[in-house]
Amino acid sequence: MAQIIDSLPTKYSNRILCSYLNTTSRIQIARITNIVHWHLERAIFPGQHLLFEAVPDAQLEIHTSKVISAVLTDKITCARLRVDEGSGFSSNALNKGQS
Repeated sequence: MAQIIDSLPTKYSNRILCSYLNTTSRIQIARITNIVHWHLERAIFPGQHLLFEAVPDAQLEIHTSKVISAVLTDKITCARLRVDEGSGFSSNALNKGQS
């Protein structure tokens, strides 16, 4: 199931559509905090697909849940998660190397 979230404010003209897939068996928290005046934070369940707009310099932090807490397990630049809008999901949309 894909989750589509609020887009960036209109002042960001260089926005890109990004895709992230939770391929783990654990709940993950996706977070972007390095963009001025914009913050993203979403829970992503196992097998869930997240579509979001960002700028290429944004970094998606992935926090993977453990029994009681979440541990930062990955940081991915949004330029790597960019979706090729002309032909559906790109190969970058299927994230590899997740913990």
